[in-house]
Amino acid sequence: MKSNKLIVLGVTGSIAAFKAADLCSKLAKEFEVQVIMTENACRFVTPVTFRTLSRRPVITTLWEDESQWRPRHVELADEADLFAVVPATANFLAKAANGIADDALSTFAATFHGQHIYAPAMNPKMWSHEACKNNVAILERRQVIFAGPADGSVACGADGKGRMIEVPEIISIIKEHIKR
Repeated sequence: MKSNKLIVLGVTGSIAAFKAADLCSKLAKEFEVQVIMTENACRFVTPVTFRTLSRRPVITTLWEDESQWRPRHVELADEADLFAVVPATANFLAKAANGIADDALSTFAATFHGQHIYAPAMNPKMWSHEACKNNVAILERRQVIFAGPADGSVACGADGKGRMIEVPEIISIIKEHIKR
């Protein structure tokens, strides 16, 4: 039986965004899933894909639904049980660590006070950069759970730590941390 728990799935602009579609499909069989995509994520996978898989409108901007008096990200923050960003780029991690809320996804991240799970996906040089390390440390102090990254080959051909972990591993981490 499908749970009424609501997972907000953030998708950022990484080649690994195609894996988020698989994650959304699998999660939607067990939970309610609301997808928020960055503008750059839409360059890799279209919102139509996620709308079809989640059976919900996809949020891509702060300015979509002007019919509601209450901002959607505030309303959604009150409804959500867990927030997962898959993939989480270095750009998103920097925004989240520093409280930058300049798009729908980063604004939701700044609004939601429940459990955050981030699955990083980036070039190993980005993951090992001092700025990224500092951002991760800030987020870990705030109890953000990091699902990865893994060692391996990334899309650009580089090898090292920065590859997004596989979807079954992410699902396991989500299920372990979703409010019962």
